[in-house]
This record gives sequence, C-alpha cells and structure tokens, in this order.
Amino acid sequence: MQPRFGLVLSGGGSRGAYEAGVIRYIRERLPADLGHQADFDIITGTSVGAINASYLAATADHPQFQAERLCAVWRSLEIEQLISLRARDILRAVGLLLGLDAPPPKPAAYRYGGLLDTRGLERFVLKSIPWRGIRRNLKSGLLKSIALATTHIGSGHTVVFIDSTEPLPQSNLADPFIAFRTAHLGPRYALASAAIPMLFPAVKIRQSFYVDGGLRLNTPMLPAIRLGANRVLVISLRYRQATTPSLSSSIPLSREHEMTYPKPLFLAGKALNALMLDHTDVDLARLERLNQIIEAGKAVFGDSFQEQLNRQLATQEIAPVRLLKSLHIHPSQDIGVIAATLLREDRIKLKGRLAKTLLRVFARSEGNRENDLVSYLLFDGQFAEALIDLGYHDAATRHDELVDFFTRGN
Repeated sequence: MQPRFGLVLSGGGSRGAYEAGVIRYIRERLPADLGHQADFDIITGTSVGAINASYLAATADHPQFQAERLCAVWRSLEIEQLISLRARDILRAVGLLLGLDAPPPKPAAYRYGGLLDTRGLERFVLKSIPWRGIRRNLKSGLLKSIALATTHIGSGHTVVFIDSTEPLPQSNLADPFIAFRTAHLGPRYALASAAIPMLFPAVKIRQSFYVDGGLRLNTPMLPAIRLGANRVLVISLRYRQATTPSLSSSIPLSREHEMTYPKPLFLAGKALNALMLDHTDVDLARLERLNQIIEAGKAVFGDSFQEQLNRQLATQEIAPVRLLKSLHIHPSQDIGVIAATLLREDRIKLKGRLAKTLLRVFARSEGNRENDLVSYLLFDGQFAEALIDLGYHDAATRHDELVDFFTRGN
C-alpha cells in the first residue's frame, strides 16, 4: 500500500510553540538524509494544534520556508497584543466570575462569553495564516485533507470539521460521540477549536457554538486514520515522567507542593491539565496491538490473511483493517516547569503596569516548581523560543526514527 503520511497536532494553548520546533527540525534537518522534503498528506489538529495545522496546510506549497516562518510568528508574540489585560477587562472577568450575566450576543456576532478579551488573538490568527492557500493546496494535490476538532457546546460531543478533496472513507474505529462534517475551513474553525472553555469566547459556526476540541479529542489521531493515513506522526504537548505512580500508591509531596496545592490558581492549572487529558499512549498502544494481530495472522495463515479478514468484515459492513505505522514525539521536559522558571527569572517582559502585577500574582500562585496555568496562556516570544528549542532538540533525538518513518517503501 502506498504510504499516506498523517501529521497529528495536539492542543495546549501557548505550549503549541513546541510543535513549531519539531516541524523546524523536520523541515531543516531531515531533507539531507531523506533526499527530499517530508510530505504530509493529511493534517489534523486540535486547539492550538488546529492553528498550527491550518498554517501548515495553507503553506504546503512552500515546505522549505514553513518552519522558519512559523517559528518567526511564534517568536514575535506579545501576550498584551493577543489578550487584553486592561483594568476594564479584569473587572469584566471578575464580574463574570461573581455571576453577572454577559450581554447577549448580537445577531451577527460569532463569538460569545469568555473571561478574557481575545480579539487580538483573533486578528493575529486571521492575518498570520494565508487562508486561501488551504483550498489551493487541496486542489493541486499537495494536500489530501485537513481536519480540525472542536467541541459542540449544546451536546458536549466532538465535531471534526474536514476540508478534503476526497470522500470520507468508512472506519471501524468509530466513536458515537464524534461527528465528522465537511467544510471549507477558515479562521473561524481554528478559533473555535482553540477556544479554551471559560477563558476564551465560544465561536459560532453555522447555527451552533463551539469551544476547544481538546476537551474530548486533544490528540486527533482518529480523524487522521479515518482520512486514510497509514503512517501517523503525533506531536503532543504533555510531559510524561519515566515512571508514573499508581493512584493507589503513596505519592510523597514536597513541602512546597503541600503549601501550594490548595491555592485556586494552582488548582486551575491542574484542572486545565485534566480537561486536556492526553490519551495518546493508550491510542498508540491499541494501534500497535492491531498491527500485532495482523502480523500474527499472516504468520499463521499466510499473506492472504489480511485480505480474507477484510473480505469477511465487509459482509458485516465493517471497515477494513490495515497496518499503521506511528511515531510519537512529546516534550522531554515539563513545560509547566519551564514557564515557572521564566517567571521566576523575570524573563517575561510586559509593558502595562496591571499586566506586570497580574504576572507576578501568577508567578507566585503555583510555587517556584511549576506553573501549569500560565504555560497555557503565556503567548510570549521568550516562552515560545524556549519551547521551539525543546521541540527541535526532542526531534533531533528521534532522527533515525524520523528518517525511517518518512522513507517510502519500507
């Protein structure tokens, strides 16, 4: 079967600069060993991954410049330009937290609610991505499909909006809580996918409001597989410890953790981590298990096993199974710790007095060790630079695996 390469980008707010670092390594270092630029036939994204995915899809016709320009965009970020931190914005947020009703949306409005004023972020997304390039690259065949995941507020289900030149194939990996809809993707879809619940305004698409797709599908592998990818590169934004303690075990806490845990902003950061829970390892384990079953069947019954199995599945209207090759790249360092370090060292420079005060409050809210909440909202060039470097480094450690992954015919 001809390889179809899928790129899966996870959600995580300002942590998304890490994805840009991985892409930079793929674009700048791999071609020398591959002999060509790595191709992505299918791109899927959730939350900030949807914004990065849209950029990559829109610039697929210039792969040699993609990473440089994407990283430059991330390095140029200033949080005060993206999220308004004026006194009236803070008072409005406090009022909403105390139960005051937000004014009803105007009939023509496409955004509603949210504690933060993110109109700057919306302008940034609109201007930084050449949106017409998505349709151009789809029509030219440089890209097969792009999919952005959102959460439908009314039902709580995941809705994946797909822009593709091909019909959607069937899948035996269906989920009753995930709906797939075709659309000509534009900025509103990316903003809906990136609308962090409560913090960012919900976005109206057609007649419904949507928020962050990461609530139920933070790493959109299923859409990539359903669209036909048989080689899936997954970039996630959650740090994984080498060993994870059991929930039933006794987890020793440092004195700092014991003192910081009850603080509201600390809890808010942990709540965001829980909302953006990443099931990537479980999903990849299931794919590998399916690969093992197919390979074992071939070993016992011969090379025709997969063909015969799929023929039988077709009689039950079940989609065919196929071998899937995957590669997962994730942070080798805790991004919450990186954010805390930058705050502690006073390397994040803000202009407004109120913004500086708020940053100091956030810096002290979770202690000196980690700052998860800020790591989702710190749209700052200094923070982005640190994550780009980390993504580049982590991709470099997987160089041989990346070369093998993108080598056609193996």
